[in-house]
Amino acid sequence: MREIDLNADLGEGGGEDAALLGLVSSANIACGGHAGDEETMRRTIDLAMASGVAIGAHPGYEDREHFGRRAMSFPLDRVTDLVARQVEKLAKLAEAAGAPLHHVKPHGALYNQADRDALFAAAVVAGITKISPRAMLYALPNSRLAEAGQAVGLTICPEGFADRRYLANGSLMPRNEPGAVIKDVDEAVARAIGLAGSGNVETLCVHGDGPTAVAILRRLRNELEADGLKIHSKPRA
Repeated sequence: MREIDLNADLGEGGGEDAALLGLVSSANIACGGHAGDEETMRRTIDLAMASGVAIGAHPGYEDREHFGRRAMSFPLDRVTDLVARQVEKLAKLAEAAGAPLHHVKPHGALYNQADRDALFAAAVVAGITKISPRAMLYALPNSRLAEAGQAVGLTICPEGFADRRYLANGSLMPRNEPGAVIKDVDEAVARAIGLAGSGNVETLCVHGDGPTAVAILRRLRNELEADGLKIHSKPRA
């Protein structure tokens, strides 16, 4: 049976995490940088475990005013330290709850800068491998982030986005451009179905803070399963 993973960004203060965890197969949990704190991390880990959902760390810039979505310029060693500190925090809480850290997915501007910049991507990956060298890395296919992870032996889970539009080069359209975020359920589901059928991605993301996230995931899951796909997180190496 063909399989695909559905992931969402959780533990960010939204009110629908429980509903989303009933629809996804892996969760990217905010690590106290752009959102979240130890209490939300523990609660989201517990909910994920109860739902049978794989647990991932979602490190981001410590810039809550802009929700970690504003690009920043840091020395590369500071980028590595930021990622390592946040991944370690989530990994320790997950381990204490009896769950291994399944994957890491950088958040917002951290993800987008690592998509484009090879040195920046290597700094992000160094932070991950310093703490969890067996965790998978969720990244855009053929991105600098995916290449940096592959270079040090991380298992890459190529990711597509149901609720975002892309540039011609395969990167995500900046959020400040008109139409970058897709809120329409029909359009988002059609985009995700197309990505799933392309064979280029192994996980599909719906942003948990989106106003139609639950509706998108519910419809998407139903259509994928009707098409014969099993919704399942990729086994960790």
